[in-house]
Amino acid sequence: MVGYVESLHAKAIELSRLSVEMTAAADSGHPTSASSLAHIVAALMHGHMRYDPSDPASPTADRLVLSEGHACPIVYAAGSELGLAVGKGSGERRPMTVEDAMTLRAIDSEIDGHPNPAEGFPFFPAATGSLGQGLSIAAGLAAAARLDGSDKRVFCIIGDGESREGQVWEAVDFIVDYGLNAVCPIFNCNGYGQSDPVSAQQSPEVIAAKLRGAGFDVAVIDGHDPVAVRDALIEHVRHTDDAGARPFAIVAETVKGWGFVKTAGDGLHGKPLTGDDETAALKELEETAEALGVAGTNGDLEACPAPATASPPAGCESPPGFAEAMNTYGQASALSDGKFAPRKGYGIALQALGHANPDVVALDGDVKNSTFAEYFSQDPDLAHRFFECRIAEQHLISCAAGLASGGKIPFASSFGKFVARGYDQFEMGFISRLNLKVVGSHVGVNIAADGPSQMALADVAFFRSMAKVQADAGGPGLYILNPADAVSAYALTVLMAEHEGACYLRAARPDTPFLYDVDADFTLGGHGVLAEGADVLIVASGYAVHEALQALATLSEEGIKAGLIDLYSLPFDGEAIAQSAQACGRRVVTVEDNYGAGFGSEVVEALLEHGGSFRVKQMYVKRIPKSGRSADDLMTYVGLSAGDIVAESRALAG
Repeated sequence: MVGYVESLHAKAIELSRLSVEMTAAADSGHPTSASSLAHIVAALMHGHMRYDPSDPASPTADRLVLSEGHACPIVYAAGSELGLAVGKGSGERRPMTVEDAMTLRAIDSEIDGHPNPAEGFPFFPAATGSLGQGLSIAAGLAAAARLDGSDKRVFCIIGDGESREGQVWEAVDFIVDYGLNAVCPIFNCNGYGQSDPVSAQQSPEVIAAKLRGAGFDVAVIDGHDPVAVRDALIEHVRHTDDAGARPFAIVAETVKGWGFVKTAGDGLHGKPLTGDDETAALKELEETAEALGVAGTNGDLEACPAPATASPPAGCESPPGFAEAMNTYGQASALSDGKFAPRKGYGIALQALGHANPDVVALDGDVKNSTFAEYFSQDPDLAHRFFECRIAEQHLISCAAGLASGGKIPFASSFGKFVARGYDQFEMGFISRLNLKVVGSHVGVNIAADGPSQMALADVAFFRSMAKVQADAGGPGLYILNPADAVSAYALTVLMAEHEGACYLRAARPDTPFLYDVDADFTLGGHGVLAEGADVLIVASGYAVHEALQALATLSEEGIKAGLIDLYSLPFDGEAIAQSAQACGRRVVTVEDNYGAGFGSEVVEALLEHGGSFRVKQMYVKRIPKSGRSADDLMTYVGLSAGDIVAESRALAG
């Protein structure tokens, strides 16, 4: 029987060897970063983490988020020895082999260049590699586990250079705020970034001081000392078992290229060791094994089984219709008045969904009284499923991704303009194929007085790019939803929750009249026909629909019969839009309260795809807006007022 110290050293040597070989086979990758984590990953995956290699994504399994995603070869190496399940679907899963590891980065391999469970490596809970995001994902996973009554632990490995990212510290604050002691951040301090040694501000001493100042207990260890690694991990367990303890983090001083430092040299990042260099590195690893007294052994480390401590999932039911929800949740007067803001319609839907489905959770970025996520947060039956992320939008989105990975249906809301800070984080969740629901309020120039720093204008173009990507199961990779009234906002929020996939909802600020009957039907990919026409078709979206309705009346007085479509979804049925355009003389005006490359551009593409010639005028925000006293002021300022729509429609129809 080989002792623990010798076993961990031996395993670290073996995993480093495999990392060198697989990156050489791929002719790319990061073997030196991988080897700096050899002892930590070996300790975690061979004995400390509780999971079943055949089902590593089990709801009760401990999870590892590799925020330092480029170091993934070391995890793949361990996975190949443990026979971790690989394969995209549960029916296609098989034990991973060393031969699988050697397919690293191949187009038909599950072993991607950076972590991504969607490509067939379910041990990872989410895609990482865009640095700084992993600890937020880990926090979301831990929050989901707490809601499930699970004692699972979540480990997150963060690079020292990566820790310069502000999002890391957004997540640190959140973990302290919510006492998420199940999360164990492990800072890998190997002293190097990509092009230079790290700043003194990212030294082990400074990182530890920052963590302690934020409210963590910290162990600073030699990351290649088996006893120190084991003891630090055990100390984390003690912190999870002690209700009065502070969160616990590990700051590990490591060596980039551990085991083959002479061959690797300084500054080798993202470069495989091939040819003579590979031979030299493998020989040096053998020499390291001999020096440590572990040559010829692979040690006696094994994986641990997952605990079965999660509560059974509760059942869910269908939420009530719009009118019933408005009456139930204290909005009967607004229902009677027939006027309510889309953002409030979202808030009521979120509250109704929370009561109907225990997996629905809500997050906000310190604007819940503006997004009306407060309808959820202030409900005593739902408050425990609300997470205040404060002014930290990047963390907000990544934490939602973690909750989604943990089996929840997260609705993350902020001003649409502030959601822009989390675009990269959203895209990483999108790459993971996670069930993310993001809601941006205060969209468009119609918010007026606060000015352009608060206006979401570029959001449609960004999310449209992903709406054009096909989902793995077919259909669009994402839906953009832009309701014009509270009735549609409510219905579309419910549809978001029912849909398995990413969605972005624009929730306008102004109180606007209901455009639809309270029991109207809506569909993802649908649109509303508000008026039939013969001379020109106006296709509007969101708040612009109200301007278009005013324009319709004026055009009618002038003898111009205009049709009006409320394009509340993107993608949409392009053939149906083309047919409506044909009925209106193939003359189309599109109107949207955002920058270009949005709904209007998608309409143009749809018309081109469905043949024939059309005359199209796109109306969108074509100048940088400013503050104004009213929505009317701003719509006029940017050329989107009812009068502007009349003028463009008249010119096209004439």
